[in-house]
Amino acid sequence: MSGNIQVLMKQHPTGWVQESDFEIVERPIPQPGPGELLVRNIWLSLDPYMRGAMDPVRSYRANLKPGELMIGGSVGQVMQSNNPKFPVGAYVVGYLGWQAYGVSDGTGLNIVDPKIAPLSAWLGVVGMPGVTAHYGLLQIGQPKPGDTVVVSAASGAVGGTVGQIAKLKGCRVVGIAGGKQKCDYVVNELGFDACIDYKAADMHDQFKAATPDRVDVYFENVGGQIMEMVFARLDTFARVALCGIISQYNLTKPEGFTGMRHLLVNRASITGFIISDHLPYWPGAIGELAGWLQQGKLKFRESVAEGLPNAPAAFIGMLAGKNFGKQLVRVGPDTL
Repeated sequence: MSGNIQVLMKQHPTGWVQESDFEIVERPIPQPGPGELLVRNIWLSLDPYMRGAMDPVRSYRANLKPGELMIGGSVGQVMQSNNPKFPVGAYVVGYLGWQAYGVSDGTGLNIVDPKIAPLSAWLGVVGMPGVTAHYGLLQIGQPKPGDTVVVSAASGAVGGTVGQIAKLKGCRVVGIAGGKQKCDYVVNELGFDACIDYKAADMHDQFKAATPDRVDVYFENVGGQIMEMVFARLDTFARVALCGIISQYNLTKPEGFTGMRHLLVNRASITGFIISDHLPYWPGAIGELAGWLQQGKLKFRESVAEGLPNAPAAFIGMLAGKNFGKQLVRVGPDTL
């Protein structure tokens, strides 16, 4: 084994994240103590919530301090084990951060089966993003057959899954994504009924034409002007699942919101949620998602950066919408 490559947060970003906000170090591979195991990370997940963790402000989790390891979900293989629940050779998913190797006492780790889904998918469609989509749409959105469901960031790991589940539930699904290529993918590959390119000059006209019966369920990943546009088309008693507002995370002065009138007039409900608050929900959701995947009812796409040194650039690109589908970093080979 070589050393343990780690990516640290060097300093709190000001505005847009820069590669200079990270530091890449190499340290000795840690050794597991009693009851612990050593995991070699294979895949690292890059997700928008990590940007909030880099700010020194109140959030739903402890914020990173300069010099600390970047947080993140990972899939890896057990290399050494002093824990009988996790045998050597098993594949596990957990939150071991931006590093090549991690030691754990098993808390928060779960064994995964690459025969059920590819290892990388346990960080996507049958992982945290998939469960987020499942819970936000079905528990908060509560779609009914014939409802119009709108999904922002529709080509992403969460949004793409939301739209496909909504179609399985008999809904009309309208996505919002950036660029013709992503919109074509959302409609032609994922099966959405329509997709609006937020870069188009006539975005508002396109959106109005695509939602003739207004919007019953909105799954929000972006915020800002897109949220304003959708809120103006909400139907009576619409449900909004507030999952993320990625357009605002790098702004030193976030945009204001003027759509409160639409919530009042339409008696709409808006519920923010963090999927880590609902851990008992995960097993059932993963089981259903895995079943749909094996039946060919769910599709997914991945953007892959090779190696931990390229993680900061990939993370910055994801925040700018340059990724296509789930953004991952290949930390090492699937097998040694």
